[in-house]
Amino acid sequence: MDLNTITEVAHPQTRAQLPVWTAGDAWLAGGTWLFSEPQVHLTRLIDLTDFKWPALTIGETGLTIAATCTVAQLDALACPPEWIASPLINQCCRAFLASFKIWKTATVGGNLCMSLPAGPMIALTAALDGICTIWKADGSEQHISVVDFVAGNQRNALAPGDLLRSIDVPLAALKRRSAFRQISLTPVGRSAALLIGGVSSEGALALTVTASTVRPVQLSFPGVPRADELQEAILHRIPDGLYHHDVHGKPAWRKHMTLRLAQEIRAELQGAARP
Repeated sequence: MDLNTITEVAHPQTRAQLPVWTAGDAWLAGGTWLFSEPQVHLTRLIDLTDFKWPALTIGETGLTIAATCTVAQLDALACPPEWIASPLINQCCRAFLASFKIWKTATVGGNLCMSLPAGPMIALTAALDGICTIWKADGSEQHISVVDFVAGNQRNALAPGDLLRSIDVPLAALKRRSAFRQISLTPVGRSAALLIGGVSSEGALALTVTASTVRPVQLSFPGVPRADELQEAILHRIPDGLYHHDVHGKPAWRKHMTLRLAQEIRAELQGAARP
């Protein structure tokens, strides 16, 4: 869709060249949402592609994902064999309600910044203990976990003029045994519940709940809990008001599926047969 109110497109190549943020500005990376509907309040786009950030960087401490990394680039990443949690990357990429054409343009950072409950890049990076680096509008830098970055349905920690720069995933999270569960009302529909569990080398279980809730919820256990312990923890940590309600699923059904999928993950990571 044409954005006929835009009068300027800025192309900064360094942080120092970023223009002063004003009302009517918007960041442009993939633009898959930005160009999908009228944006009559916008007058200037600030294009991030000229920064030429490396999409993916594997280092000694883990993986750095640039906010401008596309879904296709992430899906194609050749992970080291010791990253036994790496199947989560492909599973979450395929949880998108999107075509391969969108994959080549939509960005990981854009998915986080949209902060929709069903955002699969939110699920992936939250489950892998991702840490967001934010360039603040005042010139400072902030580091915040993905779980805390997303505050609700289309709400997050960004203030006007703030820019998500990257997400750092620690090496320890990439080496966890993991289990993935996702469900939609229709075969290729938007996720109504997307849960990821991971067991550390010490045996601790981390369960990340997304899509069914308006924001990510992460539960931690010193070991794989009993079925009743897991259910009680979910009922305690996720009040009914936190479940999302839209055409893709009613809260009561999302709650039911959250409890069911969590038990499937528990059984898989405990080594039991899938129910």
